[in-house]
Amino acid sequence: MASHCNMEGNERQAFVDGLIQANRHWTAQGTVATYIPELGKQQPDLLGISICSVDGNQWHAGDWQAPFTVQSISKVVTFIGALLDNDYDTLTKTISVAPTADGFNSIVNLETKNKHRPLNAMINSGAIASIALVKGADMEARFQRVFAMMKAMAGRETLQVNEAVYQSEKRTGDRNRALAYYMKSTGIVTGDVEELLDAYFRLCSVEVNCQDISVMAAVLASDGVSPLTGESIFDHQTARIVKAVMTTCGMYDGSGEFAVEVGMPGKSGVGGGIMAVSPRRMGIGVMGPALDPKGNSLGGWKLLQRLSQACDLSIF
Repeated sequence: MASHCNMEGNERQAFVDGLIQANRHWTAQGTVATYIPELGKQQPDLLGISICSVDGNQWHAGDWQAPFTVQSISKVVTFIGALLDNDYDTLTKTISVAPTADGFNSIVNLETKNKHRPLNAMINSGAIASIALVKGADMEARFQRVFAMMKAMAGRETLQVNEAVYQSEKRTGDRNRALAYYMKSTGIVTGDVEELLDAYFRLCSVEVNCQDISVMAAVLASDGVSPLTGESIFDHQTARIVKAVMTTCGMYDGSGEFAVEVGMPGKSGVGGGIMAVSPRRMGIGVMGPALDPKGNSLGGWKLLQRLSQACDLSIF
């Protein structure tokens, strides 16, 4: 089975092309996100995959070049920034690393559990609190620090915010406002809440493709080292913590099923992307805007499940 990932050239390309063909039908069983109106305009039948090995080799199939917004995959980068700028014990006084059985935008968790701290950095409240922990003279500086980290991880300085999606999120983000203002009322975040939310909405609205998130994942797979340049972007300990939290929390309340069926650290976004990490081997980026009821790409999940089985990628 593992030999599938040791193929070269045309054989390897035929393999990933076959994965797309075998799993595209799943896109008809999901639905695009509509609570952010601009995301409702996405084509539900898109499905793509990019793979980047830790030594920089890449291969792609399907709609891998189709643009989509990173959405909650940005939470991984924000969490990295918060870890780099705070020691772990200090950070966990604000954000825990506990999984949740509730949805990614749950308010009840903040009210009833964990002394009002977000349960983890991979849900909305935790990501908002993470931005507040990143160092910077003001909120714009914090945004730029995380955005620069995203560009460095993707190996693409030309990444940009999708203005239409950003404005759509900002207009309709009342649940996130409720989370942020509640956290301000309990002292978890301080300062101007609207500025904090603006940074959060912009980071979620960065436009990427499958290749971008596969390279980002490969940085984590190689413990913080870029597969494209060999540069150390962050340290091994930060990579270890982030991969652990992705494993237990990265797919929202579907994280347990993802661990069983795919078995890799992963992070999804409602734009249809999933970033998956095969430690010391490869990073994988998939995209399929048609989502399951928990907000994860249905076709992308199935793609990763088949790839993991074929190449024996599960860490368990």
